[in-house]
Amino acid sequence: MSDAVLQQTVIGGEEKEYLSFVLGDEHYALDITTVKEIRGYEQVTKIANAPAFIKGVINLRGDIVPIVDLRIKFNVGEATYNEFTIVIMLNIQERIVGIVVDGVSDVIRLADETILAPPEFGVAFDSRYLQGLADVEDTMVILVNIERLVTSEELGLVAPETVTEDA
Repeated sequence: MSDAVLQQTVIGGEEKEYLSFVLGDEHYALDITTVKEIRGYEQVTKIANAPAFIKGVINLRGDIVPIVDLRIKFNVGEATYNEFTIVIMLNIQERIVGIVVDGVSDVIRLADETILAPPEFGVAFDSRYLQGLADVEDTMVILVNIERLVTSEELGLVAPETVTEDA
């Protein structure tokens, strides 16, 4: 998507910035304040008996970082690993977690009133990890509640009891 497609400014209301990314044919976004850095994919150390979507861990400047492939977790897109594969490093509750995506698009700004409530069904993954949906110039962008996903019991990467309800 071009800058023009992903930029949306709404007068009035509070605007937040989101990092948009692609998984398969769908466009997603997450709260940009959780993003630490964006990197290319590098070889991981596999963890025995980990679910398929947890690719392993890497050593990032002395921090052991789990790498989660959202393409596998959400069952979208082909999970290939090459020089074009992107890892978004997130800082969630003082823990660094990497997520593998097909590509990073842009930073978008959305006012709260432009975000639609998530549907109860019809999405490729559990709707409790959705923050909402936004229509950005005829492109539907799925807003992921990345903190809720990373702290879920299913992933178990960060202690869930410290998550706030509005996260």
